[in-house]
Amino acid sequence: MIALRNLGATGLKVTELGFGTAPLGNLFRPLPDDTARETLAAAERAGFGYYDTAPFYGFGLSERRLGDALRGRDYVLSTKVGRLLSPWGQSADGNALRHGYASPMPFEPRYDYSYEAIMQSFHDSMQRLGLTQIDILYIHDIGRMTHGPANDACMEELTSGGGLKALEYLRDSGAIKGFGVGVNEIKACLEVMEHARLDVILLAGRYTLLEQTSLDELFPRCQAAGTAIVVGGPYNSGILAVGTKGSAPLSYNYEPAPPDVIEKVRKIETVCERHGVPLAAAALQFPLAHSLVASVIPGLDSPQRVEQTMALYRHKIPAALWQDLRHENLLHPDAPAPDLVANTVHPR
Repeated sequence: MIALRNLGATGLKVTELGFGTAPLGNLFRPLPDDTARETLAAAERAGFGYYDTAPFYGFGLSERRLGDALRGRDYVLSTKVGRLLSPWGQSADGNALRHGYASPMPFEPRYDYSYEAIMQSFHDSMQRLGLTQIDILYIHDIGRMTHGPANDACMEELTSGGGLKALEYLRDSGAIKGFGVGVNEIKACLEVMEHARLDVILLAGRYTLLEQTSLDELFPRCQAAGTAIVVGGPYNSGILAVGTKGSAPLSYNYEPAPPDVIEKVRKIETVCERHGVPLAAAALQFPLAHSLVASVIPGLDSPQRVEQTMALYRHKIPAALWQDLRHENLLHPDAPAPDLVANTVHPR
């Protein structure tokens, strides 16, 4: 089964391997309803107990599918705020991509980080999920990487416009156990931390086997604040899953991987091959060595992917592999190796 870890000071315990549900929203391609149900059933059998979703994932489709699977079960659930879904004035083609999703849901997302929008988003998610409890809310995609020059206005909505006050009210009232940000940008995390106490940060792609720049400033700030980390995108959009030697397109940050990234992955892959370890296994297990990391949540889209992920999670990795990566300067000097993990509790 999957071990449990404390989620910061929230009182929650999450499985250190969580389920990222963007694929349940038909990310990049349609996912049949039967496959979505079978994937979630396979995850339940495997022992997954933490699930992350968002209104943006398929414009409500991911939340609806996930809620149907979790109803009546014991789970820890996070979803996101920062986008509202408005009726789309035309028929949705379930095969055409909109904002990266081939979703038949007839809604259009729009950004809004104000007090009223945060409260509405929370209640709308409860209804789409059909559940009585959402444990964690993440502020979704705040930051200049997403909004560019418009980020100042978004941050103003979140701070002066009362978005953070709404989240603090929901936490203080017991409606949720905690809140944080869900982003792929370190600067955005640091900026929001200037205005609020965050329980947890869902950091996508910025603490992985490929890159650990978050150790320089963000992780020390989180350590001091008691903020836990959930790692999304452990494969950096796929390049750490497929490696550099096949024919598959190499993606990084959802775009074609640049030459310097491909070269670093090639070097990491060479070390993994030397020790007979799949690159994806090292990528999945690496973030779990850090005591701040409560869970790693790859996106899963089939029962077979669930089984493969469990095999990667269980794969025995010799300490010499991590030593070689460090010796070849392929890891940040402060990055802990996965042979000693401090905050694991007893498996489920």
